Amino acid sequence: MTPRHALRNAFLIAAAFLVVVSIAAHAAPDKKDKQQGRLLYGKVLDQQDNPVVNAVVYLTNTRTHAVKTYIIGQDGTYRFPGLSTVDYEVYAQYNDRKSDTKSVSQFDDRSQVYVDLRINTQ
Repeated sequence: MTPRHALRNAFLIAAAFLVVVSIAAHAAPDKKDKQQGRLLYGKVLDQQDNPVVNAVVYLTNTRTHAVKTYIIGQDGTYRFPGLSTVDYEVYAQYNDRKSDTKSVSQFDDRSQVYVDLRINTQ
Protein backbone atom coordinates (compact mmCIF):
# COMPACT_ATOMS: atom_id res chain seq x y z
CA MET A 1 0.00 0.00 0.00
CA THR A 2 1.36 3.38 -0.95
CA PRO A 3 1.64 6.21 1.57
CA ARG A 4 -1.07 8.04 -0.38
CA HIS A 5 -3.52 5.13 -0.04
CA ALA A 6 -2.65 4.69 3.65
CA LEU A 7 -3.35 8.39 4.27
CA ARG A 8 -6.65 8.17 2.36
CA ASN A 9 -7.70 5.07 4.36
CA ALA A 10 -6.77 6.76 7.64
CA PHE A 11 -8.83 9.79 6.63
CA LEU A 12 -11.85 7.59 5.76
CA ILE A 13 -11.59 5.73 9.07
CA ALA A 14 -11.37 9.02 10.99
CA ALA A 15 -14.38 10.41 9.08
CA ALA A 16 -16.43 7.27 9.82
CA PHE A 17 -15.47 7.49 13.48
CA LEU A 18 -16.63 11.11 13.64
CA VAL A 19 -19.96 10.18 12.05
CA VAL A 20 -20.51 7.42 14.62
CA VAL A 21 -19.57 9.73 17.52
CA SER A 22 -21.87 12.46 16.16
CA ILE A 23 -24.82 10.05 15.87
CA ALA A 24 -24.21 8.74 19.39
CA ALA A 25 -23.98 12.27 20.78
CA HIS A 26 -27.31 13.24 19.22
CA ALA A 27 -29.00 10.03 20.38
CA ALA A 28 -27.79 10.37 23.98
CA PRO A 29 -30.03 13.33 24.98
CA ASP A 30 -33.14 11.44 23.83
CA LYS A 31 -32.18 8.45 25.94
CA LYS A 32 -31.35 10.70 28.89
CA ASP A 33 -34.71 12.49 28.62
CA LYS A 34 -36.57 9.19 28.73
CA GLN A 35 -34.55 8.05 31.75
CA GLN A 36 -35.49 11.21 33.64
CA GLY A 37 -39.11 10.09 33.72
CA ARG A 38 -42.28 12.11 33.79
CA LEU A 39 -43.20 15.17 35.75
CA LEU A 40 -46.44 15.39 37.71
CA TYR A 41 -47.24 18.93 38.80
CA GLY A 42 -50.17 21.16 39.61
CA LYS A 43 -51.78 23.30 42.29
CA VAL A 44 -53.71 22.71 45.48
CA LEU A 45 -56.63 25.13 45.56
CA ASP A 46 -59.67 25.86 47.70
CA GLN A 47 -63.19 26.35 46.30
CA GLN A 48 -62.39 30.01 45.46
CA ASP A 49 -59.20 29.09 43.53
CA ASN A 50 -56.89 30.32 46.31
CA PRO A 51 -53.73 28.30 47.06
CA VAL A 52 -54.01 26.08 50.13
CA VAL A 53 -50.73 26.89 51.86
CA ASN A 54 -49.24 24.08 53.99
CA ALA A 55 -51.44 21.41 52.46
CA VAL A 56 -49.68 18.10 51.93
CA VAL A 57 -49.83 16.28 48.58
CA TYR A 58 -49.57 12.48 48.71
CA LEU A 59 -48.41 10.54 45.64
CA THR A 60 -48.74 6.75 45.74
CA ASN A 61 -47.08 4.39 43.27
CA THR A 62 -49.82 1.79 42.87
CA ARG A 63 -47.34 -0.95 41.96
CA THR A 64 -44.96 -0.62 44.91
CA HIS A 65 -47.26 1.33 47.26
CA ALA A 66 -44.40 3.76 47.91
CA VAL A 67 -45.67 7.19 48.97
CA LYS A 68 -44.02 10.55 48.28
CA THR A 69 -45.18 13.79 49.88
CA TYR A 70 -44.90 17.47 49.04
CA ILE A 71 -45.75 20.39 51.35
CA ILE A 72 -47.40 23.26 49.51
CA GLY A 73 -45.82 26.71 49.69
CA GLN A 74 -47.23 30.20 49.15
CA ASP A 75 -47.94 29.75 45.44
CA GLY A 76 -49.92 26.51 45.91
CA THR A 77 -47.86 24.45 43.46
CA TYR A 78 -46.39 20.97 43.78
CA ARG A 79 -43.92 18.98 41.65
CA PHE A 80 -43.01 15.31 41.47
CA PRO A 81 -40.25 14.94 38.83
CA GLY A 82 -38.59 11.76 37.60
CA LEU A 83 -41.58 9.46 37.88
CA SER A 84 -41.61 5.97 36.39
CA THR A 85 -44.20 4.95 33.84
CA VAL A 86 -46.57 3.22 36.25
CA ASP A 87 -49.97 4.10 37.68
CA TYR A 88 -50.09 6.72 40.44
CA GLU A 89 -52.75 8.10 42.74
CA VAL A 90 -52.47 11.65 44.04
CA TYR A 91 -54.46 13.65 46.57
CA ALA A 92 -54.00 16.59 48.93
CA GLN A 93 -54.86 16.94 52.60
CA TYR A 94 -55.21 20.00 54.83
CA ASN A 95 -56.54 20.11 58.42
CA ASP A 96 -58.31 16.74 58.20
CA ARG A 97 -59.89 17.67 54.86
CA LYS A 98 -58.95 15.81 51.73
CA SER A 99 -59.22 16.42 47.99
CA ASP A 100 -60.58 13.84 45.61
CA THR A 101 -58.01 11.21 44.64
CA LYS A 102 -56.84 11.57 41.04
CA SER A 103 -55.21 8.85 38.96
CA VAL A 104 -52.28 9.14 36.58
CA SER A 105 -52.23 6.19 34.20
CA GLN A 106 -49.16 4.35 32.97
CA PHE A 107 -50.79 4.56 29.53
CA ASP A 108 -50.71 8.37 29.60
CA ASP A 109 -47.64 8.99 27.45
CA ARG A 110 -47.25 12.70 28.24
CA SER A 111 -43.90 13.59 29.77
CA GLN A 112 -45.56 16.31 31.86
CA VAL A 113 -48.92 15.76 33.56
CA TYR A 114 -50.76 18.70 35.18
CA VAL A 115 -53.35 17.96 37.90
CA ASP A 116 -55.09 20.51 40.14
CA LEU A 117 -56.34 19.25 43.49
CA ARG A 118 -59.24 21.00 45.24
CA ILE A 119 -59.89 20.97 48.98
CA ASN A 120 -63.04 22.35 50.58
CA THR A 121 -61.44 24.29 53.45
CA GLN A 122 -64.73 25.54 54.96
